[in-house]
Amino acid sequence: MAFTTNNGQTRTSLAEINITPLVDVVLVLLVIFMITAPVLQSGIDVSVPKTRTVKEITEQRLVVTIDRDQQVFLGDKPVNIHDLAAKLNMPGADPSKKVIYLRADERVPFGAFASVMDAVKQAGITNISIVTQPLDTKGRAGSGS
Repeated sequence: MAFTTNNGQTRTSLAEINITPLVDVVLVLLVIFMITAPVLQSGIDVSVPKTRTVKEITEQRLVVTIDRDQQVFLGDKPVNIHDLAAKLNMPGADPSKKVIYLRADERVPFGAFASVMDAVKQAGITNISIVTQPLDTKGRAGSGS
């Protein structure tokens, strides 16, 4: 596209857009999101007990968590223990087919653990899996000599 100035000179406009700064900004934003995404998904810090038999969680299920301060969470949201059964009872879903993963800190007293189990069973859910970590046997092998 050409245009003339007041002097009568013909000039052309710059029709090319410089994409390099745009690519730089997009790459910086990509790096920022890649670094912050795992931090946002970390969830509640719970030190679950270690056992010899551990089944890998492969499916997305409802997770009930009890942290070391005995606070109860449904997913990542805090919930009152007295409201847990009502929140787990979703209309239209068969409670006998639901699976709940229960994560509890290893320092939580058994009474708090039993109260949460009771609330889950009051919702009609009987399939409860307790989340544990695998026992580290590599560090124990060879330490007897």
